[in-house]
Amino acid sequence: MAENLTGTVALVTGASSGIGHATARHLAASGAAVALVARRKDRLEDLAAQIRTEGGTALTIGADLTDPVAAAAAVERTVTELGRLDTVVNAAGLMINGPTEELSLDDWDRMVDINLRGLLNVTKPAIGHLLAATGTSPRKVADLVNISSVAGRFAAVGTAGYNATKFGVTAFTEALRQEYAKRHLRASVVEPGRVETELFDHHEGEAEGFTAMFGQIEYLQPENIAEAVAYIVTNPRHVAVNEIVIRPTEQA
Repeated sequence: MAENLTGTVALVTGASSGIGHATARHLAASGAAVALVARRKDRLEDLAAQIRTEGGTALTIGADLTDPVAAAAAVERTVTELGRLDTVVNAAGLMINGPTEELSLDDWDRMVDINLRGLLNVTKPAIGHLLAATGTSPRKVADLVNISSVAGRFAAVGTAGYNATKFGVTAFTEALRQEYAKRHLRASVVEPGRVETELFDHHEGEAEGFTAMFGQIEYLQPENIAEAVAYIVTNPRHVAVNEIVIRPTEQA
């Protein structure tokens, strides 16, 4: 049975759009106070207003998570202003794909910076607070949920750099799961297939390329991934969902 998150605090990165935006709303609806973290502060304010209108609590934090100082400050501000930290969802991401000889090192560096380094920058300062939450929360459990991709399980032509970052996210999460399992800090990874988000707008021709790859199938929506995250974090203490792969039904 799903548990209510009232009295807990969640930090969600990439909350200005897509999966992060939808996840923040779901967690707020489940009772968590939510820290919304992203670079586009104006979008965060709009989301915070929606959450507050629906009776929830939201804190907006504009931050570039590729900067470790800014990431640590976002975590500390969450704890200072909302009182604790029970859940972290790393949903910020960037995808730039195409023929390897046509992509630049800068393209790869940008994906490493956001998909992997940004996630590390948030997770490291958050771990101590999450472990503390396992002893002070009535639920006696805390959660770290990282959004990877099916590209974190299966390599493909034209996605080498993105594969590298998402395989890294999946491996990092599994290592943390093993390290903290007995301390009731659950580390989970969600690996979506094709989702209708701005991720496909980060590189010219990306959306068209994926349409050619997948055909005219019905894509997942951000809310579908948010529901998976909510399922993970609302499970009782003795239930750990380590990994969820979720694809559109028609995606081979």
